[in-house]
Amino acid sequence: MAAGTTSAALQVSSPVGIVAGGGAMPFAVAESLAAHGITPVLFPLRGACDPQRVEKYRHRWISVGQLGRAMRLFREEGCRDLIFIGTLVRPSLSEIRFDFTTLRLLGNVIRAFRGGDDHLLSGVGRILEQDGFRMVGIKDVAPDLLMPEGCISRAWPSDASKADTDRGRAVLTALGPFDIGQAVVVIDGHVVAVEDIEGTDALLARVARLREEGRIRAATGRGVLVKAPKSGQDLRFDLPTIGPRTIEGVAAAGLAGIAVIAGNTIAAEPQAMIALADAKYLFVIGLPA
Repeated sequence: MAAGTTSAALQVSSPVGIVAGGGAMPFAVAESLAAHGITPVLFPLRGACDPQRVEKYRHRWISVGQLGRAMRLFREEGCRDLIFIGTLVRPSLSEIRFDFTTLRLLGNVIRAFRGGDDHLLSGVGRILEQDGFRMVGIKDVAPDLLMPEGCISRAWPSDASKADTDRGRAVLTALGPFDIGQAVVVIDGHVVAVEDIEGTDALLARVARLREEGRIRAATGRGVLVKAPKSGQDLRFDLPTIGPRTIEGVAAAGLAGIAVIAGNTIAAEPQAMIALADAKYLFVIGLPA
């Protein structure tokens, strides 16, 4: 089996299996792997992954709850190393059709469902690792997709934005053990919104609505969206992500910019994101971890 290296700390075997949810990130990871000489094999999740875009790649369809079938397909394709990437609306246990293997592991599956998304993904990852697979993260297979340290936009954060960023990081550090969310909006020192199960786009839409209703009195162009992994999070799973849609949401919310943790945040479609941030006079900065 051929091998390629994308990290000094981890030798990644080829091919790598990508358990693909929705959005553009599974395909960006596949392209990054291919550029590093590693063969990607996509395992798109039914109901989540784009069926048209996936046709470009070597792939095998899988379903939530079909662990036995997934494990068999991983082995058939020679994928020891696996990565989870992409969006997925968490189904309820009652909505999932379990296969025999999943039923046999039902106690572990139920425990994985008790908690936030990171707890769910890491729980499923542990089940797979007990069966001989290895879970890897973006840092291991596609580090070029991670946010670099420093300001990548023309606009730079003001002193007020830096203070809001510090407050936001402190809030996320305090909330991390509760597995609530990975983002917060701070305006002039006031925490005005925290990410919940609806995600970052809904968080920003909520801030925009509060402005429209006059409940946020600060002038537009003030305030920061701060994103960071949860404290103690397994960084192979569910890293914070920003991209052009995030920029649109920040602009609509009347904020000054975005601050994220460098090396621990995925930057989707970075060139389009930077161009849009510059067009809207927003800053985007990667903070030291």
